Amino acid sequence: DRQAFRKLFDFVKQFPHYFLGSNADLPIVGGSILAHDHFQGGNYEFAMAKAPIEQTYSIKGYEEVEVGIVKWPMSVLRLTGSDENKMIDLADHILTTWRGYTDEKAFIYAETDGEPHNTITPIARKVGEKYQLDLVLRNNITTKEHPLGVYHPHAGLHHIKKENIGLIEVMGLAVLPARLKKEMEHLKQCILEGKDIRQEEDLEKHADWVERFLPNYESVTKENIDSIVEDEIGKVFEKVLLDAGVYKRTKEGREAFERFIASL
Repeated sequence: DRQAFRKLFDFVKQFPHYFLGSNADLPIVGGSILAHDHFQGGNYEFAMAKAPIEQTYSIKGYEEVEVGIVKWPMSVLRLTGSDENKMIDLADHILTTWRGYTDEKAFIYAETDGEPHNTITPIARKVGEKYQLDLVLRNNITTKEHPLGVYHPHAGLHHIKKENIGLIEVMGLAVLPARLKKEMEHLKQCILEGKDIRQEEDLEKHADWVERFLPNYESVTKENIDSIVEDEIGKVFEKVLLDAGVYKRTKEGREAFERFIASL
C-alpha cells in the first residue's frame, strides 16, 4: 500500500547504494509471512534491474514520471523520476487500479467469490539522481488445472521449482529447493554412466526434462556436465518466471498489458 511505498523510498533515500523491495501481500504470490511488512534489500544488482525498458508510456496527471514496460519474463512496470512524492502517488494509483482490475479476455480477475487476487511486488532503487520503482503485477488465482496458481510455476516445472515466486526470484535469482543439490549430483553421475533415469527413484521426476535437453548436446563429458545442467536449470527457471507473469510475452499479452495501462 501507500505506506509501504513510502517506506521503500525513505530507505533508498537514506541508503542510495541499496535496493529495497517488499514481498506481495497475498498467498501464493506473497512472502512467507503475510502478517507483517516483509522487506528485502541489499547492495546487489539483480538481472531485472539491468533489464531495459521496451516501451514507455505517459500517465495522465503523472507526466513527470516516466513509465515503461520492462523487458522481463514477468509483467513489470518501471517508474522513473526525481520527485518521490509523485512516484508514490502514481504507484499507489497503479496498485489501487490493479487491485480492482478485471480483464476476462486475459484471464485476469480482481476477485472471485470475494477473494482478492491482484497485488504488486514493488522494488525501489536509486539510479544516479533519479529514483526507480519496479512494480511487478501479480495475481494468485487458482483453477482445477493449476491448483497452485495460474501465475505460478506450472506442474511440468515442479521437478525443479514448485515453491512460491517471491521477491528474490522475481528479480531473477533462482532460489531453488535444497533437494536439488543431491539430486543433480546423482543425475550428472547417471547421465555420464548412461543409466536409465526413470529407474532411479529420486530422479524419475527429472526424466522427461533430461530426455528433452540431452539430444541438444553432441557430447556430454565429465568436463562439461556441470555447465550443461546449470544452463538447463536456468532455462527451466526462465519458464518459471514466464509462468508467473500475468501478461505473457506474446502479441496478445502485450495488447492486454496495454489495456491495463490505458485504464490508468
